[in-house]
Amino acid sequence: MTGRRVLATLFRFQSVFGLVVVFAAAIVFSPSNDGDLVFLGADNLLNVVRAISEIGILAVGMTLVILVGGIDLSVGSVLGLASVGVAELLTTSDWALVPAVLAILALGLGFGLVQGVASARFRIQSFIVTLAGMQIARGLARMWSGGEGVSITYGDGPGQAPVPFSLLGERTFNGTVPIPALIFVVVAALAMVLLRVSAFSRHIYAIGGNEKAARLSGVPVVRVKVLVFGICGLLAALAGIVHAGQLNFGGPNDGNGYELNAIAAVVIGGTSLSGGRGTVLGTVAGALLVGVLDNILQLNNIDSNVQLIVVGVVIVFAAGLQRLRPGRAQAGP
Repeated sequence: MTGRRVLATLFRFQSVFGLVVVFAAAIVFSPSNDGDLVFLGADNLLNVVRAISEIGILAVGMTLVILVGGIDLSVGSVLGLASVGVAELLTTSDWALVPAVLAILALGLGFGLVQGVASARFRIQSFIVTLAGMQIARGLARMWSGGEGVSITYGDGPGQAPVPFSLLGERTFNGTVPIPALIFVVVAALAMVLLRVSAFSRHIYAIGGNEKAARLSGVPVVRVKVLVFGICGLLAALAGIVHAGQLNFGGPNDGNGYELNAIAAVVIGGTSLSGGRGTVLGTVAGALLVGVLDNILQLNNIDSNVQLIVVGVVIVFAAGLQRLRPGRAQAGP
């Protein structure tokens, strides 16, 4: 393998290598408890995965949007809207579990599709469309809940959510793997398959690489972009449902700032903000990297403001690496 190919491989899997480096550093700087490294404890590692699950689900949808050259600033607010919505439907409105979940997923899908139409059909910049969507979703969440959070209690009586919904806050496989982490893994796996084997995938990369050329080549640009925004909205709603299930609570202000964390995971994962290049695997590694970094800083009782600075530096470093990437002008996975 030539030096150029080695360099290209390093850049292609920059987030994976970065995750390995951060993981190794976390081991070195981990506090110990009776000789055991706290960081390597099974509960701690599983908590890292559980903690990033909601951001990870958002980041998978964000990856698709960024791949077509867009951005979605509304996902955090849609998460808050979905958490309030599912809490209200299951408690105040006494809806059954399946119809309530399907209704909220449809709400997220519809919200994303509308933003996609506004961006792709009417050619309004996705930054502007989703900035407005962020405000609208937050306003809807506050109107729906009256500005107050909605607590979820479980049982068969009026005003109580079905007991199975509480599973989102539980663990499976003999009480080891958090359910939200399992959902994140399934979502990421489905997205990886989607981006590997479908014509839809080729269209996404083609649009992100050169939208005009893609349109001249017969790619249904508007339809693909609308669907991508729809998927992103759907996953934001799913993250909101998971959020409500984990906390037993739906908050109209929940998810504030999550869109930035999702974008950070995508950028650290190596996806180009100009579109056309990136992978879901990179995003998963990027989310894990941020999760491990946050965890080891918290284990060492580092000031939360310093944690924000460190993560910010990592984002700038990752973005800087993209500028150095060989052949970065070319589109493709």
